[in-house]
Amino acid sequence: MTQTAAARLRQAVSRIRDTTRDRTATGRGAQDADDVAGTFATDGALGFDPFPFLRALHAAGSHAVVIGQVAGIMHGSTELTGDLDLLWDGTPGEARALREALVIAGCAEPPDLGHAQVAYQVTGAGGDLCTPALSWGGLDVTACLTRAVRADDPSGFTIRYAALDDLIGMRRAIGRPKDLRRADELERLRT
Repeated sequence: MTQTAAARLRQAVSRIRDTTRDRTATGRGAQDADDVAGTFATDGALGFDPFPFLRALHAAGSHAVVIGQVAGIMHGSTELTGDLDLLWDGTPGEARALREALVIAGCAEPPDLGHAQVAYQVTGAGGDLCTPALSWGGLDVTACLTRAVRADDPSGFTIRYAALDDLIGMRRAIGRPKDLRRADELERLRT
């Protein structure tokens, strides 16, 4: 367990806040993100702060794993984001923990977790809740849940996030320009 990954994420959230301070909302949500710039170019970056939801996940006993660019940032990526994507196992017990965390974090109407991928919105963050049943470009991501690494936030909670090799594999399997660029960056960080 390391505090470095959580510190990287806190620094990135601060950079996102500073960079978007004078940005005007455009009405573009995560669904409008392009395959090159990603969600940082959408309104999702405005006020982005995943920490309340990450703390709520911990409090609810969720074993969901941070994936996507937030996990990339925790590994050292410098690209910013505007969403928090999570991988979870799709079981009823984990669905209960996720619903509890969503409510704690300000989600008035939790999404139907009976799907392989659903969007969510809480105070400070939004993104996708994904299960291994989602098509991952032929990659079986089930083991990513057990291989997740942990970061202890100095304020007293743990964040589970995708291991570096798993995150690189997920990026390459999805294959969008931003994913391939970010996978290359993560490969460079490994050396």
